[in-house]
Amino acid sequence: MLMVIYAVFTIAALVTMWRIVVGPSILDRAVASDVLLTLVICVLGAEMAINGHTRTLPVLLIIAAVGVFGSISIARFVARRDNLDR
Repeated sequence: MLMVIYAVFTIAALVTMWRIVVGPSILDRAVASDVLLTLVICVLGAEMAINGHTRTLPVLLIIAAVGVFGSISIARFVARRDNLDR
């Protein structure tokens, strides 16, 4: 069962990385980055649940904060760029 979980997360990460590299717009890349961060959080959470510890909880919180602040920064950048185009 553990190998199936790792395989699913690996396939999802590869597809997400493909979208980051190819994605036609910056918003596609931003969404894919958020998905990749979410996958990392899920993998770390699954690892904590499987091994029965909470040592990586601070790492989860830092990754979540980076994801939120990154999304806000990209949204502000795109909004400012759209206002300049008008």
